[in-house]
Amino acid sequence: MSASRRIVQTAPVPSWALRAYDDLHQRAVNFEPLSWEQAAGDPAWQVDRRQVELQPEAPGPPQPGGPFEVARRLLVSYEVADPALVRAVYDERAPFQGRDMLLVGRFYGLRFPMGVRVGGVVDGPDEVEGARVHRFAWHYRTLEGHLERGQMDYEVVKYLEDGRVEFRIAAYSQRGTTPNPIVRAGLALFGRTTQLRFYARALHRMQTLTAAGAAEHSA
Repeated sequence: MSASRRIVQTAPVPSWALRAYDDLHQRAVNFEPLSWEQAAGDPAWQVDRRQVELQPEAPGPPQPGGPFEVARRLLVSYEVADPALVRAVYDERAPFQGRDMLLVGRFYGLRFPMGVRVGGVVDGPDEVEGARVHRFAWHYRTLEGHLERGQMDYEVVKYLEDGRVEFRIAAYSQRGTTPNPIVRAGLALFGRTTQLRFYARALHRMQTLTAAGAAEHSA
């Protein structure tokens, strides 16, 4: 392994996943990107939005070690994903913007490699419906060879006036092409259920892990 890299696994993955990760850098995004609103108006895409309130902070900028900062860290490290469903491999020394990740989907004893690329990183003051906020956001887009095509956006927002902190997910997706008939059948039968389970667990993990991280910092 190059000394300039530091490969992270969010939970243990098979050795083939590490080899598959090294192959991602040559792969392109496997769809033509569009906005969530455009996808919502096209029946070819499955669109989703989910959000949950996190533990609030005092008004003003994000507090050191507070829920916003903990949530930001969890998003960068991809610990928000439940490792029972998805595990990730990435180089934590690579710039976050443009970082490649190999996601390993787990389903009834099967393992699926799914390459994605990080983009759209935003971290700083912003406005949400006229309210002043501090916003950290990014997305990943699926790469060639992924089981699906599409984009998933993550963001954590702190409202500066009242201290509210929210975590949000937005996604649009459609099935990719795979020559394996068993995989195709599994996606048709269980793909949507798995998507919804992923969202629900990510929201729950973000709530519980940010609360625990903030409490540990203040102890």
